[in-house]
Amino acid sequence: MNRRNFLRTSALGLAFAAAPAISISAADSPTRQATRNGRLNLTFEPYELKLRHSFNLARSQRTTTPGVQVRIEYDGIVGYGEASMPPYLGENVQSVCDFLGRLDMAQFTDPFRIEDIHAYMESVAPDNRAAKASVDIALHDLTGKIMGQPWYKIWGLNPDRTPNTSYTISYDADPTEMRTKIEETAPFKVVKVKMGVGHDKETVEALRKYSDVAICVDANQGWTDKQQALDMCNWLAERNCLFVEQPMPKEMIAETAWVRERSPLPLIADEFLQRLPDVARAAEAYDGINIKLMKSTGMHEAHQMAILARAMGMKVMLGCMTETSCAVTAAAQLSPMVDWADLDGNLLIANDIFDGIKIIDGKVTIPDRPGIGIELI
Repeated sequence: MNRRNFLRTSALGLAFAAAPAISISAADSPTRQATRNGRLNLTFEPYELKLRHSFNLARSQRTTTPGVQVRIEYDGIVGYGEASMPPYLGENVQSVCDFLGRLDMAQFTDPFRIEDIHAYMESVAPDNRAAKASVDIALHDLTGKIMGQPWYKIWGLNPDRTPNTSYTISYDADPTEMRTKIEETAPFKVVKVKMGVGHDKETVEALRKYSDVAICVDANQGWTDKQQALDMCNWLAERNCLFVEQPMPKEMIAETAWVRERSPLPLIADEFLQRLPDVARAAEAYDGINIKLMKSTGMHEAHQMAILARAMGMKVMLGCMTETSCAVTAAAQLSPMVDWADLDGNLLIANDIFDGIKIIDGKVTIPDRPGIGIELI
């Protein structure tokens, strides 16, 4: 599908909520027979993710997340990728499709030239991180299938060392809805609490009525006063909290460093951190980093970021956006490298189209399948 045809048939000028659900047939399976021209063929379609519950963050509320599903075909084998675009990333369906429509992937005859393809994407346009991640994920899925191995094995990682994943809840003013959210955390050994919305302590106290499970906190830049941030860190440390993610706005580096020096809990960079050059900057104010494929342009750079952070003595967390099992399972290939995981994005949506990562007794379990380990449902 080229960009001109895509825009003509998909009416991207309309509201994204009206976009039809993607339909992928069995003909798209990795083993299907196709024209063998020895070149990469890129196709893509929009796909809106529908959340099971409203997502209440420090600066927004939403019930859907726009996405784009990607396929790269090479000699009859198909690799799948995905772009998911929460509003704060600055990308949307049209910007992703515009970028993907500009790519001439047919110039490449070797899907293993991932470094060259990344350099080419950087030359086409800056930023567009989620769009680039969708191509990167599809390339890793494709090349892993060609090799007949999952990427955790290609990287030499031990799947037994995957961490427990957290499961995310956010505050809800409706007591029944809040109780439902809390009940859904029962199978997990770590609960991630979204904060910075003015009801921070209420969410934790509501959870503590039913469970003493370990928690981690994501303030989503919601605390703007350093003393308030420190007070919250001290309060949370007494309530079985493991760490605090992005306590203050990403621009408040000096204030965050002040909190880090005094906090009993590790501080983890999220919105502050995007790509590889940001890892060294993060060390100035944070104890660790949260790597997400949609920010890092995919698995290739995420792997480099994890190695660098480890070399610098930093903690490493692996996160995700609200995504299908495609992108979440791709991220899971890296999970044996990290201290903490927040790989629940697929569990938060009601219209997943892939089977992949499993959470067994709270622990990330990577499928032993080639590529990124997914299958179409």
